[in-house]
Amino acid sequence: AAASGGGMAGGCWLLLLLALGRAAPPAGMLYPRETPSRERKELGGLWSFRADFSPGRDAGFVQRWYRQPLRQTGPVIDMPVPASFNDITQDPSLENYIGWVWYEKEVLLPLRWLQEDFNTRVVLRFGSAHYYSIVWVNGVQVMEHEGGHLPFEADISSIVQGSPGIPCRITVALNNTLTPHTLPPGTIQYMNDKTRYPKNYFVQNIRFDFFNYAGIHRPVVLYTTPSVYIDDITVTTASSDNVAMVRYQVSVVGSTLYSLSLSLRDQEGKVVATGDGPAGVLKVLNPNLWWPYLMHENPGYRYSLEVKMQAQVNGALLEDLYTLPVGIRTIHVTSTQFLINGKPFYFHGVNKHEDADIRGKGFDWPLVMKDFNLLRWLGANSFRTSHYPYAEEIMDLCDAYGIVVIDECPAVGIKIPESFGNKSLQHHLVVMEELIRRDKNRPSVVMWSVANEPASELPPAAYYFKTVIAHTKALDPSRPVTFVTDANYALDLGAPYVDVICVNSYFSWYHDPGHLEIIPLQLTTQFENWYKTYQKPIIQSEYGADSVPGLHSDPPLMFSEEYQKALLREYHSVFDKKRKEYVIGELIWNFADFMTNQGITRVLGNKKGIFTRQRQPKSAAFVLRERYWKIANESSCLPPIIKSHTLFL
Repeated sequence: AAASGGGMAGGCWLLLLLALGRAAPPAGMLYPRETPSRERKELGGLWSFRADFSPGRDAGFVQRWYRQPLRQTGPVIDMPVPASFNDITQDPSLENYIGWVWYEKEVLLPLRWLQEDFNTRVVLRFGSAHYYSIVWVNGVQVMEHEGGHLPFEADISSIVQGSPGIPCRITVALNNTLTPHTLPPGTIQYMNDKTRYPKNYFVQNIRFDFFNYAGIHRPVVLYTTPSVYIDDITVTTASSDNVAMVRYQVSVVGSTLYSLSLSLRDQEGKVVATGDGPAGVLKVLNPNLWWPYLMHENPGYRYSLEVKMQAQVNGALLEDLYTLPVGIRTIHVTSTQFLINGKPFYFHGVNKHEDADIRGKGFDWPLVMKDFNLLRWLGANSFRTSHYPYAEEIMDLCDAYGIVVIDECPAVGIKIPESFGNKSLQHHLVVMEELIRRDKNRPSVVMWSVANEPASELPPAAYYFKTVIAHTKALDPSRPVTFVTDANYALDLGAPYVDVICVNSYFSWYHDPGHLEIIPLQLTTQFENWYKTYQKPIIQSEYGADSVPGLHSDPPLMFSEEYQKALLREYHSVFDKKRKEYVIGELIWNFADFMTNQGITRVLGNKKGIFTRQRQPKSAAFVLRERYWKIANESSCLPPIIKSHTLFL
């Protein structure tokens, strides 16, 4: 697939991008919550915006746009944050723009944040921006970050303090170019035939099937901490009989002379365990375990871990408090089962995208809540974050509602040998560090996925995935690791290293299109080959068919709603046989229609959703709803109270 862009000279913009380097990630990345010792200021709304259409895409750097208000450098427009910039205007050159864009926001900070003797630390944090970001505050560079979908932040105290009443000017340069070494990867192709293309014309080639939306996609906030502060908290849990163990580790930055005290409270506010010091174990009697949706009458139960730090600084007592939600649950994988709290769990869920009209991949609360309400209406107990980490606010709701998550990094479209080299591998390892640092404490996250549909049959894939998976397990020994494959079982060089086999297949769609009758044989053979080879549990991580809403055909023909329904039922008949053996899950592709690059097989995007892009159900949604609720009601773990209310949900 290819997205077109305007001309640029000699690729100097690309060299600039590659030469920028990358700062090492900070130790901790706690979500910015308001507490008695921490304040938070949201910076969402309208920002000034300018795309750099200069031939080299480098005018912003040559002219140093960050040294003055952006409006003084040339024409700017208003741009909403968070949002992708692509679909906001009527300008087709911005829809498919590749290169540097510039954002700017001026804000006034509270006076109490700016007085240095108050021992206050001011931090600027981005939930995510796609893809490469450089950030200045009042013309001073404070950070740069490679990669979309994950947060980054910087301490800006030294820049803003001592200047009360002066606006804080935040400038962001953002580049959405994808190279063979980015995640996801891509390539820039220059069209040199001057009889067919304008001078310096190029396209951004990608090997993934969703639109490469760009912009500041998630909330931007300023928040404060004391100058000595709780930097990171790591929690793991174990339980047996009527006792649970909550192991914790807390890191503090700013001083070595401090004290820590911890209290674990239940949902009624009762303290159930206490501790002190930077590491230890909290013992909880008769714990309320974190259970998935439809597996317990009270899913998503979370305790509150209150961490309190005290330190003496220049004769003054500093105090920092942070509250971390904690779910107590265990995970265990056998050769045929996936166990949560010792009981078999069957994934009946969806794959999703952060994608919607106008806002693109921009975070939007009404859309998020609609999606969760549809998930629960559907009877879905799980989803995979295809094909990148989702917003932290979405993950919070998964924790709270008991929606189980396979947490996937942005490694989609790794198809060429160059993307398996050391440069790509080094970046992939950093991305996994950032992802685990962000989501390590989430009870909803039960497995890491390190890639989707890579060319895992290529010779370099063996060392590449052995290294990435070993690194992931070293960072987090408590969770299984997988990647999602569409390779032949006999040729896949990465599969030996995963804990769970996740397989994508599209029988009677991309293979033998229109022939529904071949699904039972081909799908059964797929499962049996994989299990015979690896003796590991299997998830059907993608399957499905495109359907155009309102297009009907009987007998079923491709792209009709009837064909989508019929294909699902053929797959389900095989799932029902194999889930009695070693198949532990099924995730439909896709929850909702989503935008892709333009192409002759894509009519305004991918239509494999069981809901439209506007979140209206197709016929297949009712097929899946009936199935998922039936599976849930068959489960021996499902309490009678849920069974009796099924018809009302």
